[in-house]
Amino acid sequence: MTEALLTIDGVTACYGKLTVLHGVSVDIKPRQIVALIGANGAGKTTLMMTVFGRPRATAGKIVFEGHDITPFPAHSIARLGIAQSPEGRRIFPRMTVFENLQMGALIADNPEAFDEDLDRVCTLFPVLKSRRDQRGGTLSGGEQQMLAIARALMGRPKLLLLDEPSLGLAPLIVSHIFEVIRELNRQGLTLFIVEQNAYHALKLADRGYVMVNGRITLTGSGAELLDSEEVQTAYLEGGRRQETQGAAR
Repeated sequence: MTEALLTIDGVTACYGKLTVLHGVSVDIKPRQIVALIGANGAGKTTLMMTVFGRPRATAGKIVFEGHDITPFPAHSIARLGIAQSPEGRRIFPRMTVFENLQMGALIADNPEAFDEDLDRVCTLFPVLKSRRDQRGGTLSGGEQQMLAIARALMGRPKLLLLDEPSLGLAPLIVSHIFEVIRELNRQGLTLFIVEQNAYHALKLADRGYVMVNGRITLTGSGAELLDSEEVQTAYLEGGRRQETQGAAR
């Protein structure tokens, strides 16, 4: 069996006195796409943020490439090779597209590779090339999502965390985002996706986890979860409808 790239082992996390995560365990192996699905407020984003130590795990541990990173500060975790495209995108709105990408490249600390990495993300998202000198805050929601993912990629991560990459986007843009995710994985990148759009996420995923009220309640391959009656009833109807609407357009 291949050793996990990232192991989240029995992690509990709190906001103040409120416990949000309850003994959560997730394994992500190299070159996998792993999806975490669940309703809004289930604790999915909190788990992703806990990987970066914000909030800090109060129990359990997080191991990346065999090293316990649970106590590490966020900037040290990023420099180990974990990048995040956060929920809400959080681009720098007053900076241009090019300047946002420059900020992402600071983590890689490899100026010689900048042009190559820039070409790569502009090939994945051609609209960013034409918007190069436009301020990030003036982009459409879909373009901002592409920029957020591209900025994370500029750091040359070994593991990319994507938090709600389809949130609030039109079906055609969602389809493009998930095709890029598929292509990144073909290129060898490991991805951990938090998504409310369970259908799109599980179609791509090698492995999936279902979170309810801060606990993992179900796990299996993406295909197994797609076939699960429990998952179909709770999560899949809207995603299938959205894909149908995108194809019709």
